[in-house]
Amino acid sequence: MSSRKSRHSWGTPPWTISFKSKNRITETPRVADFVVIGGGFTGLAAATWLRRLAPKQTVVVLEAGRVGAGASGRTGGMALSESAAGKLTGLRDVLSSLRHNLDELEIDCDLDLRGAWEIARKAAQHSKELGRLIEWQDSGTLRVVRKVPGGTLDPGKLVSGLARVADRTGAMIFENHSVVGVNWLATPEIEVMTGSRQTARISTGKIIFATNALSLSTSGLRKGMHPRLTLAVLSAPVSEKLLREIGLSGRHPFYTVDLPYLWGRVRKDRSIVWGAGLVTSPDSHDLGDVDVAGPEPSSIFSRLEGRVASLHPALRRIKFTRRWGGPILFRDSWKPVFDWHPRGRGEKHAIVAGAYAGHGVALSPFLGKWAAEVLTGAKKDIPKWGKIEV
Repeated sequence: MSSRKSRHSWGTPPWTISFKSKNRITETPRVADFVVIGGGFTGLAAATWLRRLAPKQTVVVLEAGRVGAGASGRTGGMALSESAAGKLTGLRDVLSSLRHNLDELEIDCDLDLRGAWEIARKAAQHSKELGRLIEWQDSGTLRVVRKVPGGTLDPGKLVSGLARVADRTGAMIFENHSVVGVNWLATPEIEVMTGSRQTARISTGKIIFATNALSLSTSGLRKGMHPRLTLAVLSAPVSEKLLREIGLSGRHPFYTVDLPYLWGRVRKDRSIVWGAGLVTSPDSHDLGDVDVAGPEPSSIFSRLEGRVASLHPALRRIKFTRRWGGPILFRDSWKPVFDWHPRGRGEKHAIVAGAYAGHGVALSPFLGKWAAEVLTGAKKDIPKWGKIEV
């Protein structure tokens, strides 16, 4: 995963992550029953459920920066159903499971599943019932096509909540601990670089790789993978009158189903998140090299802000307060990765999850729990659609 220094060059999202471990252990154990690599939605959910399903076994979470420093703390907070590839076996109840699990874990992250709007430019696609709700000019007239399952949440509160529950249930969370390699022995050995630049090793029988776009080679993800930095801007809070004028008073998050792409959502304080644009890193496998203040991202930000201001007359004087980027991983099939690691597939040592392609807010904690269930024997099935290509 990227260093803390490089992550500062991704801008500052509006979400606040508040977590301090109550675990007094300062050194990584030499042996652990389970090691989770990555302290985002997937990894923290996996750690929580590992402890709940196997309370007598040790769980270690290794995060290269701070919890949520990757995609989870830098997303726009739109919770969408199923996957970017559409309907896949086992993913029909992603949103209902998210609500149920948050209730069970007693996590309040402002979850609001009132539904999302798909919007498009072609008149033939516009909904007769909903099409009149918005009318934006953006390479054509954007109107609502349909309402689909979905909603929003506060990513910072979700990361913080998952981290606190995992910590409270006994998972050992080590921030600023980068995994630099895995020795695939009969019992895998994980090599870790600590915050003090010391090297440690942990032997473990089971591993969950939950780093998404930030450690492709270590996770065994090579073929058909495309890591990018997705960009977003935040407007200053607007009036309720303005929200009515532009058609967002219902607080439905939205995304286009045609190009050029645009997505967004209204926050509780009436500020609006708008997103569009992808940045490729200088090294396609190291997004830590991307600086959102660089020429390419700055140009994309400026174009995005100009597009937003031109959508509707009421937005002409809108002010923007933040610019930031977050890592996102696509693969050619658009299906998420959820499979045994290629190096430990025969022994079923490790599960890899990622490549959510914008659907990670709801999907990643869902798959984190699923991975924990498989490794503890509560479930036996790994879906065929998640297979890693080698």
